[in-house]
Amino acid sequence: MLPRQYAFAFCYALTSATVPDTVTSIGKYAFCMCDALANVTIPNALTSLDEGVFLATALTSVVIPETVTSVGKVAFSSSPFLESVAIPDSVTSIGRNAFEECLVLASLTLPDSVTSLGNGAFNGCPALSSVIISDSLTSIGESVFSRCSGLSSVVIPDSVTRIGEYAFYQCTNLTSLIIGDSVASISSNAFASCSSLPSITFPGSVTTIGDYAFSGCTALATVMIPDTVTSIGKVCSSTPRMLQTRRCGPPLCSRYVLAVIGQVRSMMGSRLPK
Repeated sequence: MLPRQYAFAFCYALTSATVPDTVTSIGKYAFCMCDALANVTIPNALTSLDEGVFLATALTSVVIPETVTSVGKVAFSSSPFLESVAIPDSVTSIGRNAFEECLVLASLTLPDSVTSLGNGAFNGCPALSSVIISDSLTSIGESVFSRCSGLSSVVIPDSVTRIGEYAFYQCTNLTSLIIGDSVASISSNAFASCSSLPSITFPGSVTTIGDYAFSGCTALATVMIPDTVTSIGKVCSSTPRMLQTRRCGPPLCSRYVLAVIGQVRSMMGSRLPK
């Protein structure tokens, strides 16, 4: 075990790390803000990747060992060079903002073992063009794929019953959307500002469409609403200008990550280089 939190935090010159298989636990924020860290070997004995463990590093690819069952919140957030991540079938949960602002992350497969996906998990990943969503998820939380402007198609699996607020907000290249047959609730702003989306067909399971759910979808020409729907929220369409005047969820997620970084800096205090 790397016994302490922040064990190698703010080691700005660190470029690579090999952690042996004897290590069974790595503490929170162990390698955070190591902004030159491009290569790391994660030991096969780990069962979890803790909170903020590789926050704001220079990692380009990550292979998560098959012993890991959970990825903690902000674990890889703000890693601007992370292009690929291999998530094994052992992983059941991915924490809040775990991969937020991974700017060049291009593709993603969430295995069917994943049953929990934290809010903002992939918020602000603009290069993400392909995503396969786990068939075991029952809910897509707030801002999970918000501002993933590279996404062109999304298939919501039949296991999902709820799509959260801002889940796909500002996915501006989204042109194809298939909503699974179990989705009952589409929350407010879920697909707001998906400005390339031309049409929507709702399954017969949908009963509620929230406020501003498709607001700012300026290319939307066809909508098929089934008679199972009992509630449609306010402002079913609006101009982007109108939408921008409202308080939005995704920036709050980014502020959360910034706040975490600020707290880490504060906790390190005088030990940080001047």
